Amino acid sequence: MEFNIYLSGEIHTDWREQIIQGCQEHNLNITFSSAITDHEKSDAAGDVLGEESQSFWRDHKSAKVNAIRTNTLIERCDLAIIRFGKKYKQWNAAFDAGYCAALGKPYITLHSEELTHPLKEVDGAAQASATDVSQVIETLKYLCVK
Repeated sequence: MEFNIYLSGEIHTDWREQIIQGCQEHNLNITFSSAITDHEKSDAAGDVLGEESQSFWRDHKSAKVNAIRTNTLIERCDLAIIRFGKKYKQWNAAFDAGYCAALGKPYITLHSEELTHPLKEVDGAAQASATDVSQVIETLKYLCVK
């Protein structure tokens, strides 16, 4: 089985690389995509459309440009993995989970146990909830069984 997986959420750790490497080590037939994970580039995505004097409008334009990529990749994916980290609130990840749910796209959440209560609704709509990368990789191994 072949999967196209969208990796969403937290950008301050190497969880994406760990999942990709783990899947490569098991020769899983998976293609991965993601939002732009360079925070400064993401924040500047709308700058090409003209300079803004207020940060609200800069953020607004960049969010719309980023949404073109994010929405397209989520719509094209077979499955999303949505990571919530400890350091920052990932409102974008929660939005991506809601978008997946609205589209009927299956998703797996990945977060520490301490976030289980605040993410209960997000987890409730997920097809699986993992607390570490190894659980995600094992789930993907199962899904890719021939």
